[in-house]
Amino acid sequence: MKIPSRVIDMFETLIVRKKGKIPLKNPVLVAGLPGIGLVGKLAVDYMVKELKAEKIAELYSPHFPHQVIMQKNGVCRMLKNRFYLIREKKQSIIVLTGDVQAITSEAQYEVCGKILEYFRSIGGRTIYTLGGYGTGRTPTHPKVFGSATHKKLIPEYKKHGLIFGETHGSIIGVAGLLLGMGKIKGMGGVCLMGETHGAFADAKSAKAVLESLSKLLGINMNLSKMDERAKESEMFMKKMENEAQKQLKGIAPPEGQGSGLSYIR
Repeated sequence: MKIPSRVIDMFETLIVRKKGKIPLKNPVLVAGLPGIGLVGKLAVDYMVKELKAEKIAELYSPHFPHQVIMQKNGVCRMLKNRFYLIREKKQSIIVLTGDVQAITSEAQYEVCGKILEYFRSIGGRTIYTLGGYGTGRTPTHPKVFGSATHKKLIPEYKKHGLIFGETHGSIIGVAGLLLGMGKIKGMGGVCLMGETHGAFADAKSAKAVLESLSKLLGINMNLSKMDERAKESEMFMKKMENEAQKQLKGIAPPEGQGSGLSYIR
């Protein structure tokens, strides 16, 4: 996917689409970016590889940390988020994954606004965000909690094993804002939160979230390679955290959020 020269001078978030018209059928959005326990990112990255998703767009933003990634082939690249397409008989699944999230509140709103604008432009109305729900404990059998945009949606989601009413607090970053802002724009959906300790990458929790999501979307996935794939993502994100920690020193974190790294990991 060729990056336009205007990206170099960007002062706002920009989504670069794949050329040509892409036929879509009842598109739904599944978003999983770095967050608590890396649950959302591990889940969608596995989904992209296992279902051989096709990349259809890339998102670049001046609100991401000011760095580039040095790759094994010796080439560096910009930090970015990516949109993939999974074609199913009854629907098109748009998967959002990426390296990082924006690192300030204002930036989160700007980036999420661009994501929703793009999703609406391709006919999307339903959003599933994936993340972790940190408890400070390591569960043997992680539960999957839900928080929906509309009360009328809860009974249907409960049929697929999501637990409502047992969580408290807030959903920080893209996993929460996409639903909150999406609701204002007439969209609906749910956040699937895997129960996790929160201090380390949790493949078991990501697997539980994928099992619930598979039921919601009516798709089949072989999850046997989940642990192996999780290790690769964890190594990458540790490097990202080290760099992000240096950059976040001058940024005040949201109340009750410690170092603020929940935006990154």
